[in-house]
Amino acid sequence: MKHILPIHLLALTAAGAIAISANNIFLWERPWALLLMLLAVGYAGLRTVGSGRFGTLFALVSYDINKKEILPDLLRSWTSELPFALRTFAIAALAIAIARPQSSNSIEDMTNEGIDLVLAIDVSASMLSMDFKPNRLEQAKSVAIDFINERPHDRIGVVAYEGEAFTQVPVTSDHIIVKNGVSDLETGLLEGGTAIGLGLATSVNRLRKSEAKSRVIILLTDGINNAGAIDPTDAAQLAELNGIRVYTIGVGSIGKAKSPVAMLADGTYRYDWIDVKIDEEVLMQIAQTTGGKYFRATNEEKLKSIYSKIDVLEKTRFNVMRYQRKTEAYLPFAFMALISLLLERALRFTAIKSIS
Repeated sequence: MKHILPIHLLALTAAGAIAISANNIFLWERPWALLLMLLAVGYAGLRTVGSGRFGTLFALVSYDINKKEILPDLLRSWTSELPFALRTFAIAALAIAIARPQSSNSIEDMTNEGIDLVLAIDVSASMLSMDFKPNRLEQAKSVAIDFINERPHDRIGVVAYEGEAFTQVPVTSDHIIVKNGVSDLETGLLEGGTAIGLGLATSVNRLRKSEAKSRVIILLTDGINNAGAIDPTDAAQLAELNGIRVYTIGVGSIGKAKSPVAMLADGTYRYDWIDVKIDEEVLMQIAQTTGGKYFRATNEEKLKSIYSKIDVLEKTRFNVMRYQRKTEAYLPFAFMALISLLLERALRFTAIKSIS
């Protein structure tokens, strides 16, 4: 019996390859137990030293090819040592099993606390003023649609107001309907004037029964409250009582703007340069009463930045729960060790005896 070290190295190499593969797939509950694989190395060394059969590690390279008897001798040595090589492998496999490899599945449960939000937009004739391109109303609609696109988890509604107010779109999570409702806004649908109080009260009514934790109104106007039966400050108090924040936006340049002053017989407007008048004091009071904020948009870029600021102020809250489920994966390695030991016993008392 010569040259038994290579067959033990083969067993250790196989066990090492399995351990490396397992390390790429599994997590270890007891990684320190992998050091027990050194026992397999020690056992292989003891078998080799104890038998006095170091021979040469590369016997197949060094032997004289003319000595035909060396190959059968080598095969007999390896075959008689196979049960002990299986024991080497079994020790290493058992060490892997003791290290308790585990597969891990991470599960995320994400919920969001969406905001219920109403866009209250002034559609009075003055919104056709040309200090914004192409006019205030079209620019307000464009920016509102961009804002809606940034709020995928919110329910949104639209209220339009002139001298009266009406709900263009009830509060809904269907943003296609909301954006279509904003796009369809136009002047001249209601009695003339600017009923800020009525527009705000109608918006509050849309949110009054909402169960959302956060309820917000963004009220946009370019004028002074001069119509409607509800005072803006009364509407603000109603919003406060219902826990609704109101952000107010005054739209219009500083100084004069080219604005509609009369409707012609063909339904178009005659324009003239008139002073821009916005009731900023009332808009500030509404925002202050409800815990919101007042903004002044004097051009297109400022209007866009205002909606961006509101988007930051009213971020949707997300609750993320992470679960990690671990599954034990040591059994296959324990079975490898058991099968190797059973094969060792079988070979030692059957096949090896017949060879010897």
